[in-house]
Amino acid sequence: MEVPHSTFTLAKPDRRGRTFPQAIAHRGYKAANPENTMGAFRGAVEIGAHAIETDLHITKDGILVISHDPSLKRCFGKNAKIIDCDWSYISTLRTVQAPHEPMPRLTDLLEYLTTPGLEDIWILLDIKLDNDADQLMSLIASSIREVKPTRPWNQRVLLGCWAAKYVPLCAKYLPDFPITHIGFSIGYAREFLSIPNINFNMLRQILVGPGGSKFMADAKAAKRSMLAWTVNEEQWMRWCIKNKIDGVISDDPKKYLEVCEKYDSANSKEPGFGLKDWALIIWFNLLAMLFSWLFRYRYGFKIDKKRVKEGYETSKRNAELSS
Repeated sequence: MEVPHSTFTLAKPDRRGRTFPQAIAHRGYKAANPENTMGAFRGAVEIGAHAIETDLHITKDGILVISHDPSLKRCFGKNAKIIDCDWSYISTLRTVQAPHEPMPRLTDLLEYLTTPGLEDIWILLDIKLDNDADQLMSLIASSIREVKPTRPWNQRVLLGCWAAKYVPLCAKYLPDFPITHIGFSIGYAREFLSIPNINFNMLRQILVGPGGSKFMADAKAAKRSMLAWTVNEEQWMRWCIKNKIDGVISDDPKKYLEVCEKYDSANSKEPGFGLKDWALIIWFNLLAMLFSWLFRYRYGFKIDKKRVKEGYETSKRNAELSS
C-alpha cells in the first residue's frame, strides 16, 4: 500500500473542451469576502471555482477550526491565540471585515459540501505546523468521519503537507487520502518526488527558470499534479495556463476564470516578465533558499521512507483485520 494516486487534482477541460488549470479559491473567494468563512466558501462555489483551499488550527478544547493565522488578531481583532481559546468563546467572534462572519469548523465546510450539486467541489487542506502534528491529523480524520459524504471524501480532500514528518501521519490516520507537498523549495520538494503519488503545490516564483522547468517536467513525467500559489495577477495566471499547471490557487478565482474564458492558446505568447518582475523572482528564490535550510533544520532534512512504508503497511493490515 502507498500514497493514493489522485486524478481530481489534474487540469480539467472547460465547456468548450479546452484544458485549463483548475480554479482553486485561496481561503475561499477572499477577494470579495472575509477569508476562510462560509461566505467566502459559498462565494467561491457560486462563481464557478473547482476547489477550495483552506487552513486548519486547533482550539484549546480540541475543536478543529478554519483559520490561516494561529492568532485571532488580524481577522477577528482579538489579541489571543486560537490554541489558548475554547470553541465556546471563538464561536461568538465575528470577522473585522464586513459582512461580519464567524469562524467555521472543518465539519461546517464538509457539511456544506454535501449539498446536492456540489459533489465535484474538492478541498485542499493546508495543514499548518503550529499545532501538535499527531493531534491535528487525528482530528482531521475524526472530522471527516463525522460528516457522511455524497461522494467519498478521499475523492474530494487533498492533504497539504509542508513538512516530511506529516507524511507518515497521513498514512496512520488517513491512508486512503491523496497528499500534496506545499512548498517554496525545489530541493526540498524533490524529497517528496521520491515517494510515489505525492503531488505538489508550489510558490509560483520558484517554478520560473531552468530549475523550476526541470522540476515541473520531472513531476509531470511521474504523473504528479502541480498546483501554484498564490496567483492573483493576470500575467501570472496566463503563465500558469501556458506552462500547463494543474491548478491555480488565487484570492480571485472569478478573475482567473475570466482569463481562461478569453485565453487563445493558438495566438498566446509566453507571458513576458520585466526587470521588476525578474528582480522579484530572483529575490523570492534567494529567500526560498535561505528559509529552506531553516525549515529543514527544524522539521527534518529527509523523508523517512521506511516509516512512510511501514505506516501504509500497518494501515493496510488494520483495514484487513477490521473488514
